[in-house]
Amino acid sequence: MTEHVHKHHFSANANQRRLLIALAITGLMTVVELVGGLLSNSLALQGDAGHMFTDTLALGLSVVALRLARRPASQTRTYGFHRAEVLAALANGTILVLICGYIFYEAYQRFVEPPEVRGGLMLGVAAVGLVANLFGILMLRSASRDNLNVKGAFLHMWGDTISSVGVIAGGVIILATGWTMVDPIISIFIGLLILRGAVGLVLESSDILLEAVPKHLDVTQISNALKEIEGVKDVHDVHLWTITSGLYALSCHLLIEDRMVSSSSHIVEEVNQALSQKFGIGHSTLQLECGECEDSPVCRLSDPP
Repeated sequence: MTEHVHKHHFSANANQRRLLIALAITGLMTVVELVGGLLSNSLALQGDAGHMFTDTLALGLSVVALRLARRPASQTRTYGFHRAEVLAALANGTILVLICGYIFYEAYQRFVEPPEVRGGLMLGVAAVGLVANLFGILMLRSASRDNLNVKGAFLHMWGDTISSVGVIAGGVIILATGWTMVDPIISIFIGLLILRGAVGLVLESSDILLEAVPKHLDVTQISNALKEIEGVKDVHDVHLWTITSGLYALSCHLLIEDRMVSSSSHIVEEVNQALSQKFGIGHSTLQLECGECEDSPVCRLSDPP
């Protein structure tokens, strides 16, 4: 497990640097878009500034979660604070859903009473925001594939980018045609795109908190692989879960041939090696047995009621 923990800590340091850069970009653009929205009388820009302010808070939450996750385990928190990243991801996903609700509400208000907008200034500020958001996306893109917390921050940046594109498109159309109704239409489209990623993030983080099996791993496949190890007769009572992004754990009972304890340690070593190399599972708890355990209440833990 030590190698997996070291890799996880190294990755956490890199992710924290990326998040801090994204946080600085988002915080700066919040101020720029707010000032630009007030000067241009653009409700779209002001709304996007509010969106980015919420994203700034969410990114700050992600940074705090990463720092917490690096704290060592203790007697009361034997897994440390790794789950702080998952909680931050759940919070970010929930915030994104609420942002979508706000966007839909604002879109309705604009249908009822379309605002007058200075299209030129609106267009310029939105273009600056687009460039900044694209840079933030490039910073977080690779890490978002492996870390759920960074994925939440990445989705926030992606939502900001889509918003900037929508504001730019709205500004161009308003300048060219004067048709202000395009503003709420674009807002609804932006909200739907953000909502899709947000719901997925909430479901994925909820699965981790509910100790669900990681989607890329299969319990039957793992059990069959362990049965192929010499000395292992059967594998049962298997539990597989995610501690945090990229850190997986497994516990199971191994029915082995009757042998001395000293020779049994070789089986444990081979099982751990197979779990690590074939499936990327860095933490395992193995119970060795030489007889069936149908009468044990522990073995019935995973049976349906």
